[in-house]
Amino acid sequence: MKKFILTCLSLLCLLNLQAKVLTGAESTAEYFPLLKNKRIGVFTNHTGIVGNEHLVDLLKRKGFQVVVIFSPEHGFRGNADAGEKVGDDTDAKTGIPIYSLYKSKTGKPDSRTLSKIDLLVTDIQDVGLRFYTYYISMYKLMDACAETGKPILILDRPNPNGFYVDGPILNMKYKSGVGYLPIPIVHGMTLGELAQMINGEKWLPQGKTCKLQVIKCKNYSHETKYNLPVAPSPNLPNMKSVYLYPSTCLFEGASVSLGRGTDFPFQVYGSPKMKGYDFSFIPRSIPGAKNPPFLNQECYGVDLRNVPDKTIWEQGINLQYIIDAYNHHETGESFFTPFFEKLIGVDYVRKMIEDGRTAEEIKAKWRPDVEKFKKQRKPYLLY
Repeated sequence: MKKFILTCLSLLCLLNLQAKVLTGAESTAEYFPLLKNKRIGVFTNHTGIVGNEHLVDLLKRKGFQVVVIFSPEHGFRGNADAGEKVGDDTDAKTGIPIYSLYKSKTGKPDSRTLSKIDLLVTDIQDVGLRFYTYYISMYKLMDACAETGKPILILDRPNPNGFYVDGPILNMKYKSGVGYLPIPIVHGMTLGELAQMINGEKWLPQGKTCKLQVIKCKNYSHETKYNLPVAPSPNLPNMKSVYLYPSTCLFEGASVSLGRGTDFPFQVYGSPKMKGYDFSFIPRSIPGAKNPPFLNQECYGVDLRNVPDKTIWEQGINLQYIIDAYNHHETGESFFTPFFEKLIGVDYVRKMIEDGRTAEEIKAKWRPDVEKFKKQRKPYLLY
């Protein structure tokens, strides 16, 4: 009998492991009742898909009153360049006004716009990195909602990099549009969890908090390797780019291309000034990368597309890539730019690379940050 029970439990565990992950947006029975008779604002973009339908279209079809869409970096349709200013618009399909959070320095909606809504619904696919800007837009919306008393309902989505934590905690003197909170580069949290942490740690200005409710994902844990059904932004076209992104994004702070303007962004690195490589690529002007670094110049470097996913997962942030590029770059020209510190979040990494320290020595220096953050975030984890 005992053996039979253990077998049944094993089968149940196996079935649970194989069960399809459901996003918060797919649990309509949980949140549809909360939307009745409400004027709704939706923070989303092209990733807000529910089955084969966009959340906005679903809500409209079900008769809910969506009065405004708030869009992040890359715009509502997700096709604008990184950092490109996107203006307000109107959704051609539904006629709903689109308010761009990426059109001004504040990144916050004005009180006049917020006065039109009773509830803000958030449904957007993040990739779990400190320098990926969707969480910053969420933070600023939380700030605006805290000021005006508007509640936020987060339809949570899995974090494709949610199975580990890595990188130094941001030194807030380097706070910027690519790093806004005292968290590691890879924080390992969903947006729902991070929003709870923002409230719990009183990270909003003046220690404000907003009214917050999270509709959790189903069949998801922090061990899940979740394949994104939709590319989250123009230059993260596949899972290889998403997994390499924590390491290769650091090239944005160096005189090296990471493949913007190619079919494989964030999956290669190279420069006209790097020597001793057989692999090369030429960045072109393409949608999502209209004016990439080293436009129409041949860049010599390394192709990472054949690195196994498992290897990337095990290595976490791999500083060997940027150390290799630094060591093979022509001397007499600056390799790092001031943007590097905004990305890495601390001042010691550049110095250690220039002093010839190894990737492992550098990572050892931030390991206490990782352990500190894991303890700090624990009360806010949902999975």
